[in-house]
Amino acid sequence: MGRNVFITGGTGYMGGALIRKLAKRGHQIRALVRPGSERKLPNGCSAVVGDALKAESYAAQVPPADTFVQLVGTPSPNPRKAHLFREVDLASGVAGVAAAKTAGVEHFVYVSVAQPAPIMKDYVQARAECEKAIRASGLNATILRPWYVLGPGHRWPYLLLPLYGLASLFPGARQSARRMGLVTLRQMITALVWAVENPCLGVRLFDVGAIRQVRP
Repeated sequence: MGRNVFITGGTGYMGGALIRKLAKRGHQIRALVRPGSERKLPNGCSAVVGDALKAESYAAQVPPADTFVQLVGTPSPNPRKAHLFREVDLASGVAGVAAAKTAGVEHFVYVSVAQPAPIMKDYVQARAECEKAIRASGLNATILRPWYVLGPGHRWPYLLLPLYGLASLFPGARQSARRMGLVTLRQMITALVWAVENPCLGVRLFDVGAIRQVRP
């Protein structure tokens, strides 16, 4: 059965690929964009103009969506962008939760990050606070926790694969290596589509291992 999906971050790294896949599978899709960015959206998607940081700018246009996918985030996150994690990632996540709650959507899908983690603590903290807001809202939600998503322009972590293999040999590092493993963009989109098409009751978590196991 086709879903009616509202997406924030539809012009980003994962957003465009997700929209194309959902449209191909017959879902109705609308995506939030800033003024002037409407043409950046893929075909098969209608644009909703608003500010991702302000729920009141678009909440009234979320209905009749039954599914809300929150993808807004700071591009190429690194420790130097700590202030943006709160100003963009956290603010947009909290706004998305508020808009979805106001609209009465059935299912909220959120891309978080693997946690706990020994690095990128400000980034992890912002995403953890978004997860807390989701739980407090009472929304049914699927939270996906990748660490790094490999894809076009995002391939340098392949150089770290030998280190992941080495870490997996040591019991003390094995769990962290698995939790902070790498997933491909294709795996991530497959997991997101599955989450959209299979809503849950309560809050469901997908760690790296679960993301990798989802099949098209």
